[in-house]
Amino acid sequence: MSISINSEIKPFKATAFKDGNFVEITEADVKGKWAVFFFYPADFTFVCPTELGDLADHYAELRDLGVEVFSVSTDTHFTHKAWHDSSDTIGKIAYYMVGDQTGTITNNFGVMREGQGLADRATFVLDPQGVVQAVELTAEGIGRDASDLLRKLKAAQYVAAHPGEVCPAKWKEGEATLAPSLDLVGKI
Repeated sequence: MSISINSEIKPFKATAFKDGNFVEITEADVKGKWAVFFFYPADFTFVCPTELGDLADHYAELRDLGVEVFSVSTDTHFTHKAWHDSSDTIGKIAYYMVGDQTGTITNNFGVMREGQGLADRATFVLDPQGVVQAVELTAEGIGRDASDLLRKLKAAQYVAAHPGEVCPAKWKEGEATLAPSLDLVGKI
């Protein structure tokens, strides 16, 4: 994987389908807000629409947190539109559906399947500076859960806003955090 925690997003230019239109986007459109890059293998498949639909169901809450979502596959933006127009599940998507037929973004994030031209199933959370704060990578048959992504985003935003505090396992918004110190060593 060529991008990891604390790596900065690399330059790209792509066309996305969003709100019934084709729009040009670059890495500059990502910076200044929290962002999720949600890579998946291909349109018109099996696990992918379940994940994208789940993410669409949580999109309003993500937007309320100041998060923008960019789903990415190596399909074209035309294919994204066709899928959006033909599937009830995909038709509810309001976030960016990025066409990465050149593989630039997929390769920048290091999730291109060698010799296949398809993206791995991977999620990257970027802070407003375009720096990766969380990564999830799963095997082909393992779908992701948008509610857990939401929990991780809230934790990342909390830690960014509260230097000196960290979120323990299973942390949920409003729960206690930890302030790492010598006093805690061996006592948790």
